[in-house]
Amino acid sequence: MLPEGVTLSDIELEGPFVVLYTKERDALLQRRELTRAMSAKIGRSILVRNDPKGLLPTREAEREIRRLVPPEADIQGIYFEPETGEVAVEVMNPGPAIGMGGSKIQEVRSRIGWNPAVLRSPPIPSKTVSEVRTHLRNSFDERRAFLKRVGAQIWRPPTAGEPWTRAVALGGYREVGRSTSLLSTPSSKVLVDCGIHPGSDQTPFFSAPELLPLDTLDAVVVTHAHLDHCGLVPTLLKFGYTGPIYCTAPTRDMMTLMLLDAIKVGRSEARRNLYDSSHVRDLVARTIPLRWGETADIAPDVRLTLYNAGHILGSSICYFETERGSHRIAFSGDMKYERTWLFDAADSRLPPIDTLVIESTYGGAKNFQPSRREASAAFSTFAAKVLARHGRLVVPVFAVGRSQEMMLVLEQAVRSGRIPPVPVYLDGMIFEATAIHAAYPEYLNGGLRSQIFQQSDNPFLSDIFHRVDSTQMRDRIVDSTESCIVLATSGMMNGGPVMEYFRSWAPEERDALLFVGYQADGTLGRRLQGRLATVSLIEDGRPVPVSVRMEIATIEGFSGHSDRRQLMEYIAAVRPRRLLVNHGEESRALDLAASAHRHFGIETRAPSNLESVRIL
Repeated sequence: MLPEGVTLSDIELEGPFVVLYTKERDALLQRRELTRAMSAKIGRSILVRNDPKGLLPTREAEREIRRLVPPEADIQGIYFEPETGEVAVEVMNPGPAIGMGGSKIQEVRSRIGWNPAVLRSPPIPSKTVSEVRTHLRNSFDERRAFLKRVGAQIWRPPTAGEPWTRAVALGGYREVGRSTSLLSTPSSKVLVDCGIHPGSDQTPFFSAPELLPLDTLDAVVVTHAHLDHCGLVPTLLKFGYTGPIYCTAPTRDMMTLMLLDAIKVGRSEARRNLYDSSHVRDLVARTIPLRWGETADIAPDVRLTLYNAGHILGSSICYFETERGSHRIAFSGDMKYERTWLFDAADSRLPPIDTLVIESTYGGAKNFQPSRREASAAFSTFAAKVLARHGRLVVPVFAVGRSQEMMLVLEQAVRSGRIPPVPVYLDGMIFEATAIHAAYPEYLNGGLRSQIFQQSDNPFLSDIFHRVDSTQMRDRIVDSTESCIVLATSGMMNGGPVMEYFRSWAPEERDALLFVGYQADGTLGRRLQGRLATVSLIEDGRPVPVSVRMEIATIEGFSGHSDRRQLMEYIAAVRPRRLLVNHGEESRALDLAASAHRHFGIETRAPSNLESVRIL
């Protein structure tokens, strides 16, 4: 099938892809219809790469790049990816590096053999992104051997016999927390998410016979980087899982940040961690990132495509085809079917769906949320009231997603004069999580993407924001009597720096605590929403009563979850033949399932944990 003049130096299996190596890469890639035809012929996704023998050594290639790229491009970093033959060139000004009609980048390619990609340098450097890239470079040989092994596993012959597909609920069904689902066929087992329970020590049902032994899993797919969906993935590796992890690249990096921070918080609170940093490094090396809309075979009879879920950075709806399209099932993960300040709405332009597994966090009959505009106005009014009485306002936030939205709301409110320009302190992982957002602008909505690359208009770089970068700085803020606003993790007050502010400010009537996100059963946040007069907090290993006189309020409308109306609209848009409901308190899951059955006339169920549903 190859055109005349194109020869292949090698063909390899690499994870879910078949990789073709050639010295005529550009000539082959220009024939898009040919690569699609070859992919259809063999039934696998194809990648085309330069012959490694034609690549300059990295040091020589970097010297050539710096010699050829004009100084006005202002190179900030050069990152080689040996496994793909690509090199990312981060610059402040992409135009000169690309050249007229791509002439400069073509010259660079012809001189070094590597395939260069010019990227605008993120305005906020991310330590996590840099460390992930460094680790992948340093573990290149091990990772390449791993990908070859994964490729061979995917290409094994499917099991003969009658086809079937089952979904097994291992956590997060009729509850919020420890989200874990198993998708199984005669030939394959794929785990979707593996999270912690934020309100208790409960873990997913690891002892379920369908899951064990762990080395029989073909793949783990992570919808997004919140710990109730990914917090126990390293534990799988610790106890015997040897396969790949699939998610988007920003989910991989954000997950790395969240997991390492969870280890740190656990140690500071003298809690036993179920994994250590070596398991997180192993997770990074075993992750195979996929882009939205990219289809990959991840098992002999399972194909995966990721779509935007609109929830947090890189969050995905996971669309699976089993038995070569005989059954199509989508797991929504957490989703937002509305355009927000950060992201476009969840993608509803999916291929046909036989079974949709959808969240129900706000799936109850009365779970309707205000619009983003109404929520922003309510936040500004409340904050202005607290500041007018010279109070201090602490807002518990999730480091990923909610904190960045609150930063945008605060920046706009101060700029418009609705809130006085008091200091806004960012405590916890917020600043680093924001830097990861800036590193992946293609996953943000278009308006924000334009803003963050205009230094004079970047809302995340506003002078009102101050990073809390030490315990000494935190202590000074806690002890100060000056009005301020603090955004601090964790969002459900189950640990983290937010507890330091709450412990000290709770007895003060002039101060306030404002919830802007979901509070799960069993968390301190949920209990405080019940207007407790006193709470017991652990200090030096013993419980200490804390009087709660500060004002406590909740503003709905900032959630990254769809409300009842949006969930029903999404079901109507994708029109599945069957609906399974998860990730919601029992009453809400049951109500959404019953309502969808009445309204759409489709089969619906709200399974319980440990229940197995045959869907084919």
